[in-house]
Amino acid sequence: MYKELTKFIQGYYQTNSFIPLHVPHFSGNEKKYLIETIDSTFVSSVGQYVEQLERQISDYTGAQAIATVNGSAALHAALYMADVRANDLVITQSLTFVATCNIIHMMNAEPIFVDVNKQSLSMCPVALESYLEEHAYLCVEGKARDKNTQKIIKAVVPMHTFGHPAQLDEIAIICSKWSIALVEDAAESLGSFYKGKHTGTLGDYGILSFNGNKIITTGGGGMVLCKNQAQSKETKHITTTAKVAHAYEFYHDQAAFNYRMPNLNAALGCAQMEMLTQFLTQKRSLAASYQQFFKNSDYKFVQEPEYAKSNYWLNAIICPNKSLRDELLEKTNQQGVMTRPIWQLMHHLPMYKYAKRGPLPVSEFLESRVVNLPSSPIMESSKI
Repeated sequence: MYKELTKFIQGYYQTNSFIPLHVPHFSGNEKKYLIETIDSTFVSSVGQYVEQLERQISDYTGAQAIATVNGSAALHAALYMADVRANDLVITQSLTFVATCNIIHMMNAEPIFVDVNKQSLSMCPVALESYLEEHAYLCVEGKARDKNTQKIIKAVVPMHTFGHPAQLDEIAIICSKWSIALVEDAAESLGSFYKGKHTGTLGDYGILSFNGNKIITTGGGGMVLCKNQAQSKETKHITTTAKVAHAYEFYHDQAAFNYRMPNLNAALGCAQMEMLTQFLTQKRSLAASYQQFFKNSDYKFVQEPEYAKSNYWLNAIICPNKSLRDELLEKTNQQGVMTRPIWQLMHHLPMYKYAKRGPLPVSEFLESRVVNLPSSPIMESSKI
């Protein structure tokens, strides 16, 4: 398989040179907007492009968007807005990128891990509900508490793995039943839709990432997605050091964060947003080609769930077993085709190995079998 796959990928990208996993593509107004920003001298967090990018994301997603320096900062702000504080509990996936858990840990809260499903590779609502029924109860104050520690379970954070949306309706019903905030980690899923609604907009809050390897990039950057203007106003306030507007005085009315996105990064993002539709079209075309390639093989291509339209940020396959996964990884990388395994599960990492968790059979299965394939969109002037 690795020989056929290497040949297929080299043919698709029309090169025998090194093929990375995912690279940004700049062929629009990126240089123009960056030069304009430099000429304006407004290169930091004050400038026209920050608000312009927020409007573009708001128009595209249907949410109220607040720009931050990166996706981690966005998640921190979103969880803070959802009232997560020290000693609280936050339920998320063990199958996720480490940043999700690092933010929970940084807030002195504790992660709880539940399983994902094979359809979306994202949080399984059955696993979530089973964990809550076994380990939690609703106290007289109407809050979900852990039966053993009495700590409050403040938030549930599903992560839309590789851009494939989780089963948000079912998860939202569970969160409502247990009076737990739903915060969507949509870092990887700009351009993904769940039943016609953009990911990150169905929970109490959502977040996006614009890291260099995402479908569009601002170099480093993120976005908090809010449901209404009141939430967005307060989110902007706490991510801008809680400074109260005044002609010249420096007055801050609460402890807060310096998370505002710089204008330079936003200028890049504005140009990238103009290309998003083309990127999505090209990525779905690539996903269709991969799907056809693996159609009659023992390797299962991960397709978008039937209820969703995915951005196919990173294409993935599920190998028949770990030994074939390892062989595929080793041989393709030796041939200059970058492939990567899925992340090591969070409870396998030293800092989270003692975290509370439910049964994780699907996560364990996927960890040993999933491989990510080169997923950069092919554009007219692409140079891999």
